[in-house]
Amino acid sequence: MARRDDAPRGGARSTPVAGATLAVVAAVATPLNERGGDARALLAWGVIVGLAVVTTSLAARRHGRARVAVALAATVAGTWLLERAASRSGFPFGDYAYSDALGGLVDGVPAIVPLAWWAMALPAREAGAAAASALAPASGAVARLARVVGGAAALTAWDAFLDPQMVGEGYWTWAGGGAYRGVPLGNYLGWFVTGLVLMAAYELLLPPGGRRPGAALVVQYAAVAVFQTVGFAAFFEDVLVAAVGGTAMGAVTLAAVVGLSRRRAPA
Repeated sequence: MARRDDAPRGGARSTPVAGATLAVVAAVATPLNERGGDARALLAWGVIVGLAVVTTSLAARRHGRARVAVALAATVAGTWLLERAASRSGFPFGDYAYSDALGGLVDGVPAIVPLAWWAMALPAREAGAAAASALAPASGAVARLARVVGGAAALTAWDAFLDPQMVGEGYWTWAGGGAYRGVPLGNYLGWFVTGLVLMAAYELLLPPGGRRPGAALVVQYAAVAVFQTVGFAAFFEDVLVAAVGGTAMGAVTLAAVVGLSRRRAPA
């Protein structure tokens, strides 16, 4: 019997488990510590590093270590350059600035920020690809375009949680604030456009090669959606962000589950 693409292989099973454990423990501990303190910043690093470990290990099973290493380096370098330029120019996310609360600044950009792009970009790609296959089954160039657009939409949906939380923590702010918890709505257009570029790059760096979307990475995306929704509703007491983010990521997740189910159904 052929082994599935995303089945655990030997000792590699423990790596995503360790990363997920770190992310979950840090996420649960965050609301238990005082906002604005060093502990919250350290826990933010724990969440992102844990998610990045899960993403990297699951992607390596799917695409091979060499390809994933190149994609990781390209994502981190590319998004750092983007964030550096954007925080100075206001394009494409709006007029925003980082504080030094997160630490680890690299020429004004917290080192954790490019890692966060990587941590969720590939889960978003797989969730978006599965969702796109459910909504518009296709092949060839149409399928590639659907994966790119679906992945960008899935990544932007995650930012419905990320930016309000980070603004609330004081890690970055927009000049003049914004309509959505201090975040201007134009920021999300910037995220979607950036997501399109990232997903197009992954088509070259991590071609799916006819494989179905990676179920393990879709599960990671869904788990983040659940944790963020519950966290905002029950612990951060922000029903608006819980509803907006939960609806956005939940819609992607639901469509992704339908897409994966259709792929597995017998002909």
